[in-house]
Amino acid sequence: MHHIIGLLFTTASFIVVISVLVFVHEFGHYIIAKWAGVKIEVFSIGFGQEIRGWTDKSGTRWKIGALPLGGYVKMYGDASEASTPLSAIDALPEDEKKKTFYHKSLPKKAAIVVAGPLANFLLTIFIFTIFITLDGLPSTEPIVGEIVKGSAAEAAGLLPDDRILAVDNQTVETFNDIPRIILTNLGTPVTLKLQRTGQELRVTLTPKMVTDKDQLGNPYTHPLIGISSKKIKIEEVGLLRAIGESILRTYHFCTVNLEAIWQIATGHRSFSGSITGPIGMARMSGQAAEKGPATLFIFMANISASLGLVNLFPILPLDGGHLFYYALEAVRGRPLARNFQEYGFRIGTALIVILMASAILSDIHKWLLTLAHG
Repeated sequence: MHHIIGLLFTTASFIVVISVLVFVHEFGHYIIAKWAGVKIEVFSIGFGQEIRGWTDKSGTRWKIGALPLGGYVKMYGDASEASTPLSAIDALPEDEKKKTFYHKSLPKKAAIVVAGPLANFLLTIFIFTIFITLDGLPSTEPIVGEIVKGSAAEAAGLLPDDRILAVDNQTVETFNDIPRIILTNLGTPVTLKLQRTGQELRVTLTPKMVTDKDQLGNPYTHPLIGISSKKIKIEEVGLLRAIGESILRTYHFCTVNLEAIWQIATGHRSFSGSITGPIGMARMSGQAAEKGPATLFIFMANISASLGLVNLFPILPLDGGHLFYYALEAVRGRPLARNFQEYGFRIGTALIVILMASAILSDIHKWLLTLAHG
């Protein structure tokens, strides 16, 4: 019974998280499409058979689908949820064409498409802003407090009271900048710029790869220099500063993830050890919910940023794929052939299915390992 309750709790947590993020993403498309004068036929959270729905005054059908693993906004003139145009769309009367997404100007179509990922980034920034405003901002100076015995820092000769000025030519302002900069390091040498008794020094060391547990209790491998801060300080900040820091935090989150994805693509990082699929995400949703609302909201913020980032990849049917085609259209001065777009859609869909299947297999593998060690 305990396992059944746990499974139901995890499933419910995942449905709540994914539904909120999908709603935010699709509402971004919806609100800009309405602004552009596009008629919206369906706004759906989930796919498949409709569980519940209603139709608003403008004729939009708002509904919840039986399969809560996504959602879509179906615009007038679309043949399907994937925004492919009707074959007879050019035969519509002129006043009807004005209501379709397909016949809008290139800038308006691009704005509608990019609004989905942008909405996810805005949600991330909003959540981060709330927590930074309430909890303050770590502003610990980048001064070495203690050196871990046997660590890379000890081997390189770092000393207490050393001030870290830069890591691999990236300026360090607070102690938290150090682990952020080396987060995607895979055990390769890094150069530290130090200040010691008024003199600047450069030290090269190789972080050690260690396995710890994250905030949710899941094992993860990361690089470790082996130093701790001298003094932990929390700074109270105003709303504008909190918004700025939230934007910066979201930017750093995306750049770190892009670098990790590049490492996977080039074979320097393990796919199975780095990618989480829907099963793993569901499990982490349950873990975050068990930790409390604060942990759940931070988890949701990170997933929202990831969703926005992935959707900008230049692969159809993702938003980034459509933006890529619009960019080509702008350069060429005319749309690409329908057949070319259809081939791109099929290839992109096949690639996404393969990646999703691989991620699910990776989730299952991790789950079996957890059971074996549990």
